[in-house]
Amino acid sequence: MARGPRPQPGIMDIKLYKGGESRLKGHADVLKLSSNENPYGPSPAALAALRDAAAQMHRYPSTDHASLRAAIARTRGVDAEKVIIGVGSDEVIHFLCQCYAGPGDEVLHTRHGFSMYRISALASGATPVEVEERERVVDIDTLLAAVTERTRIVFVTNPGNPTGTLVPVPELKRLVDGLPDHVLLVLDGAYTEFAEGYDGGASLVDARDNVVMLRTFSKAYGLGGLRVGWGYAAQDIIDTLNRIRGPFNLGLPQLAAAEAALGDTAFVEKTLRENTRLRAWLQTELRAAGIACDDSHGNYVLARFASGDEALAADARFREDGIIVRHVAGYGFPEGLRITIGDEDGCKRVMASIHAFRGAVA
Repeated sequence: MARGPRPQPGIMDIKLYKGGESRLKGHADVLKLSSNENPYGPSPAALAALRDAAAQMHRYPSTDHASLRAAIARTRGVDAEKVIIGVGSDEVIHFLCQCYAGPGDEVLHTRHGFSMYRISALASGATPVEVEERERVVDIDTLLAAVTERTRIVFVTNPGNPTGTLVPVPELKRLVDGLPDHVLLVLDGAYTEFAEGYDGGASLVDARDNVVMLRTFSKAYGLGGLRVGWGYAAQDIIDTLNRIRGPFNLGLPQLAAAEAALGDTAFVEKTLRENTRLRAWLQTELRAAGIACDDSHGNYVLARFASGDEALAADARFREDGIIVRHVAGYGFPEGLRITIGDEDGCKRVMASIHAFRGAVA
């Protein structure tokens, strides 16, 4: 029998999370399109705030994040008291599982959802339950059919990642209407800003006591390296999560940069405008090259090749050309490459590589 401390049940079932690559041997000019990062970088206002905050790094940050929560409330039209700030939205996912799921409970997520749902469920001792999607879209009826008396949390990524597909608000309302009151519906909206006309589920949070909205500063705001996310939910849920949140979970530079980024609306508008334009262009070009892709509502496109072997061959060509995309076999798409929408030069470089690949195998 093995000696020494034993991890809690579920911990050893967790596979380590693997992020997108950022380097390619032999290439100095690498085009990284594997992590859905903002190709325009962070806001100049956020950079200035970060530099100013650096001089105060010897000071502890606020424990309640009041200034950033107030800025979020002004910008997003939500109640600041119902906002929690996390080290990325990942941390809020951990809080939710830790507070609302445990041994004997089930946490539902869809086939192509964020891998952190499974990781956080296992870390809390709960059982993750994977539910199939229909044609790369979250299927409300299939989700509802999977709910049992043991279900405590249902996670829905919307827009979907890596699919880019969007579940409309009326369908989300139908989902929450069909859930028992004690089951939390968590709407993970990391890419909400890129989905025109979608509020991320904020209206459902305001109407219901068992809906949580998650958002992040990593994508549209270009602050992935600072790890700032937030959640919005009923007051009792936020109060519960704050009981386990570390008092100083974010530092002064993170908080200052995020608040400044919120105020730089011109930068965000440019990011969204260019993403919409280039996303449409890339989708059109991919389809013209015989590569399937759904209309995306994020800052990425899921390119679906004829087979897993063809996707791997295309990925190899990208790497040969100094381009890193994300092969998403681990998310249920062995035939898929998720391609972040870069700037105009980056998108053209992607298509040049694809045309070269097509020509080489013709």
